[in-house]
Formats: sequence, C-alpha cells, structure tokens
Amino acid sequence: MIRIMLVDDHPVVRAGLRAVLGTVDDLDVVAEASSAADAIATAETTALDVVLMDLRLNGTEPGDADGIHATAAIRALADPPRVLILTTYESDADIVRAINAGATGYLLKDAAPETLVGAIRSADDGETVLGPAVAARLMTRVTDTRPALTARELEIVEHLDLGLSNREIAKRLFISEATVKSHLVHIFDKLDVGSRSKVVATARARGLIG
Repeated sequence: MIRIMLVDDHPVVRAGLRAVLGTVDDLDVVAEASSAADAIATAETTALDVVLMDLRLNGTEPGDADGIHATAAIRALADPPRVLILTTYESDADIVRAINAGATGYLLKDAAPETLVGAIRSADDGETVLGPAVAARLMTRVTDTRPALTARELEIVEHLDLGLSNREIAKRLFISEATVKSHLVHIFDKLDVGSRSKVVATARARGLIG
C-alpha cells in the first residue's frame, strides 16, 4: 500500500484528489496539509511514501514558504517520502526550482486520473516522473542554444516580475545587494536586454516565468 499525503491550500482540490485516489486499491491517502509548515510537520511524524505537493500555498510568492520550501525540507528528513509536484504552474523557473529541491516528479493538474495514479506508483518506485508538457519544456531548455539562466538567476527574474528592488530581492534570497547586481549583469547579457522591464518581458515571452 502506498501511503500518500495531499498538500494543497484548496480544500476542494484535496477532496477531489482523495475521491480519485480512494478508488485505487494500492493507494491510501493518510494525511492532508494546506501549508508548507503543516506539510513539513506532518511528514516528520507520519509514515509516508509519496507526497503530492502544490507549488503556491496560501498565496505564497517565490522565496516564501511555498511548496518548493516544503519539498526541500521534507526531502531533507532522515527517511523521506518521494515528493511529486502537482500544480498549475509550468514555467522554467518553477520546474528547475522543484527539481533542485529534490522533487521526484512534476505533473500539471490537468493530468488524467490514470496518469496521476501511474505517476504516484512510479514515484514510489523512485522513478523520475514528468508530465508531457513539462518534459517538452525541459527538452527545449536543454536543446536551446541560447545561454540558459541558472536556477538562482531564474529566482531573481521572478522577483523582478514582482516589482521588487535589489535590496528587497537580496533580503528575500538572503544574499547581498552586490550579488543581486552581479546576477543581473549576467541576466541582462544572457537575455540580450538592457533594462529590468525588458528582462521580465523577454522571460515571459520565452516561457521562463509564468
């Protein structure tokens, strides 16, 4: 029996997932959580095999205690469950951050029930699971001849999209303003732009941010 925790801040979504998974003999939803803190606390005290994790919890923004934060914390436990991201977000920044945090797989919420069930079983077996749209994005990222932004640079672009200053970005990411400026120089160069607004516009056009 595969023991599952559902992490999503929408009760209706959790209820829908529980209804779908409850019809499958080898799956057992043993826990639910609506925030990163609840998910981490539950994972510390509950025997779990797979966690279905949403990315944005309770309106969190990049850098807050969101699904990525929870994924990293859960995967750092002594005997961690696999974490399968199930979300509506498919930007390069989200995908890269999730994988770097230790997620076993990444699916979009429009996946068919049978796809989700198969993904849970594969994740439990330790296999990497990527939805078709996500796999296509990663393939494009790998084969794109243009210089790719690093995970940190993608984080900074997301924060630029929120309209934050260098000081605010530095505070959120726990780095110095000088480091933020250095990253921005590389971002400007890689995207071949000369302003913060053009960074955001170009990143959106290339699908780097949602």
